[in-house]
Amino acid sequence: MNWITNYVRPRINSIFSRREMPDNLWTKCDNCGTMLFHREVTDNLGVCTNCSHHMHITPRARFTALFDGGVFSEISVPEPVADPLQFRDQKKYPDRMKAAQKSTGEREAMLVAAGEIGRTPVVCAAQDFSFMAGSMGMYVGNAIIKAAQEAKKLKRPLVLFSAAGGARMQEGILSLMQMPRTTVAIQMLREAGLPYIVVLTHPTTGGVTASYAMLGDVQISEPNALICFAGPRVIEQTIREKLPEGFQRAEYLLEHGMLDRVTDRREMREELVTILRMLMQMPPAVHGELPPPGDLSVPAEDEPKE
Repeated sequence: MNWITNYVRPRINSIFSRREMPDNLWTKCDNCGTMLFHREVTDNLGVCTNCSHHMHITPRARFTALFDGGVFSEISVPEPVADPLQFRDQKKYPDRMKAAQKSTGEREAMLVAAGEIGRTPVVCAAQDFSFMAGSMGMYVGNAIIKAAQEAKKLKRPLVLFSAAGGARMQEGILSLMQMPRTTVAIQMLREAGLPYIVVLTHPTTGGVTASYAMLGDVQISEPNALICFAGPRVIEQTIREKLPEGFQRAEYLLEHGMLDRVTDRREMREELVTILRMLMQMPPAVHGELPPPGDLSVPAEDEPKE
């Protein structure tokens, strides 16, 4: 036995047999700082198990938890002009788009889908804050218009999940034009007698709040979501006064009549089913195991006793 056998060989074996630890096994809560196992966070719909803080969640993950069996059909959205203003700041606009598409795996900042929630046919649209802060550009405007058109065509209610930092500066005035465009689309739903429900998530700010995000027949928010046009820091610097505690947060807005409900994400599905079925004048949802949507078979009657 020598130092090669006792030290070098075990050292070499430990280096080559070492398993790589994935970087995404743990998630740190933004609110309380607790380290959470990623599977635990996923199973809890992105809600911290320690303090119930609602973290960001992607539209696909939200739809998977929302729709029956996680099954939904994605609705295609018309593509706008790629870079109408030839905008460039520190990077070219197309380069920023490619980086966002690569990091999120999505085409743009909004996903539109159709399916059933508690056996209630519905069209849903959701913004992805991780895609350029969910900023409202021409694609988002087209997505909302397409969602409204599809809801009217299928005679279904529209549910929209908002999450945005405001308008997309790289598209300038063309981005701001989406405010009246989406307002007209929501009015089209209203004239058709179809419900439009908005679920505001953290954060919903800027031109999004000044248009489609505050036009719902029912306004619901996730807990502690920031909902505003101008942020509290900007307002404090403008009026030079200290703002009230929790100013522009969901609970504050609920107390002052700007929201109808503040609902935990884990209870959102049941809440939406109840509200949608009431507005669509449908019977209450049946809880428990249900047959597949296409199964219309009638159980055979018992044979008569002799």
